[in-house]
Amino acid sequence: MSPEQNKKPATKAGKRPQANSTRRRAREVALQGLYEWLISGADAGVIEAHMREHEGFDKIDTAHFDALLHGCINEAADLDGVLSRHVDRRTTELSPIEHAALMIGAYELKHCTDVPYKVAINEAVELAKSFGGTDGHKYVNGVLDKAAADLRKAEVEAARTSRRT
Repeated sequence: MSPEQNKKPATKAGKRPQANSTRRRAREVALQGLYEWLISGADAGVIEAHMREHEGFDKIDTAHFDALLHGCINEAADLDGVLSRHVDRRTTELSPIEHAALMIGAYELKHCTDVPYKVAINEAVELAKSFGGTDGHKYVNGVLDKAAADLRKAEVEAARTSRRT
């Protein structure tokens, strides 16, 4: 089942719980592109062109989408290296949805320092909730929480210190 088909239905009289930000929508489309890449191994340019055909693409943060899609594909081995320290199996054995959400989260933790680490984790968790299996979001949360301690050590330590005081 594709991520688009697996998307959870709207709630309360057909309305989504909250309006999607342009960046959140960029993450959703990037997740779909990464899913396609993980399943088919297609060329990133072909996948990007396919994703750009989606209705509403003009309303997303295209720069963030480009960074996520191409960054995750170009750095897949490095991102999987980061993730492999915190997963309980090879990343190739993960569900493609959870794997893509983890890659996006790890990429944002590594490169998008304007995004607070808790936001990067939460956004990846939300992707897993929307598109993944029943408890996949819990797995994504646990893995990225540990990865954040590696990738954003100072920020994570500062947050933990402020909670203790």
